[in-house]
Amino acid sequence: MGALDGIKVLDLSRVLAGPFCGQMLADNGADVIKVEAPGGDLNRSFPYPVGDGQTSNWLSVNRGKRDITLNLKSPKARDLLDALIGKVDVVIQSFLPDTAEKLGVGYERLHALNPNLVYCSISGYGAKGPLRNKAGYDTMVAAYTGLFALTGEPGRPPVRLGVAAIDMSTGMLAYGGIVSALLARDRGAGGQRVDASLLESAVTLTGYQGVAWTAGGVLVEREGAGFTKISPYGVYRARDGELLVGAPSQAMWVKMCGVLGAPELIEDSRYASNEKRCQHDDALRDDLETILKTEDVRTWTDQLEAAGVATAPMNRLDQVLQDEQVLANDMVIPAARPDGSTVDLLGLPFKLSVTPGKPGAAPPEPGQHNETVFAELLDLSNEDIQTLKDEGAI
Repeated sequence: MGALDGIKVLDLSRVLAGPFCGQMLADNGADVIKVEAPGGDLNRSFPYPVGDGQTSNWLSVNRGKRDITLNLKSPKARDLLDALIGKVDVVIQSFLPDTAEKLGVGYERLHALNPNLVYCSISGYGAKGPLRNKAGYDTMVAAYTGLFALTGEPGRPPVRLGVAAIDMSTGMLAYGGIVSALLARDRGAGGQRVDASLLESAVTLTGYQGVAWTAGGVLVEREGAGFTKISPYGVYRARDGELLVGAPSQAMWVKMCGVLGAPELIEDSRYASNEKRCQHDDALRDDLETILKTEDVRTWTDQLEAAGVATAPMNRLDQVLQDEQVLANDMVIPAARPDGSTVDLLGLPFKLSVTPGKPGAAPPEPGQHNETVFAELLDLSNEDIQTLKDEGAI
């Protein structure tokens, strides 16, 4: 049993944010119907190739969906879409606002066809303002919203975030908006529009750094792997790799020195307080790494954790995705392919105790479910469907 059993979703979105939202809806029981152009979603060709003509981009956000093709430039395809709108609860689309209107998938038109429809629009720069029709890309929006400027080492050029954090967080926020709108509909509000954008997600992600400026005029700069106002706090080299260690309080600093067997650091006047340690951070780093390089990462992290000192190993993705704790929380799960094989994908990032849902099959092929969806929802025959194929509508 899933929390969204019985909910039907038409997913017109592309690339990462919208499809990830749709995947989470599917994981929780919704019947999500992915709509692609006959040639397939661009995301099918984006990095990284993982064999069998598949890419990790596509596989990461399209699990558990059924797939149909519609050529929305065809009048007959638009008629099919209109008919489907009356059969579903949710639509997700990520076209530019003017493009959505030209294709006939703008909010007002679809709301008129189905007043109970929850309509989710995902854009780059928001539904209002002078950039509403500007295409949004995760990295470009990161630059525009200051996330780039906050990432990297002090005094060096900013660097790209290592993951598509804005795309993926936008998908999560759109999911929350859709579920909120469904709850409101159940309480008599009818259908409504849900707007999510990369820009709004990215500004939200600035969090306390953003509020430092809005509330106090404090402009936070790049701080690297640690914090410029806390020392020690950062990445340090051990004998076989790197670990993150932090001592945000004097008590934790004393515990850390105890684990390292270095009482002389506590007595060193340069390190007597956090303020002084920050002033002598480079020297402190040298002293700490001289000790840390005598043992392996695992030895140090075990001992530091046992003493209550904040620490973590600097894992690579191959280590993370085989980690006991990650696997215990079902964050790597098998998804069934049509040929009976499976592919390991990432799990659902939240779990419900009573209605847990169930992550579905591996992502579908373009138009894999044309016959079943059009027959089930629109009562079309095989002959009707073949004619639509021949005419280029699907």
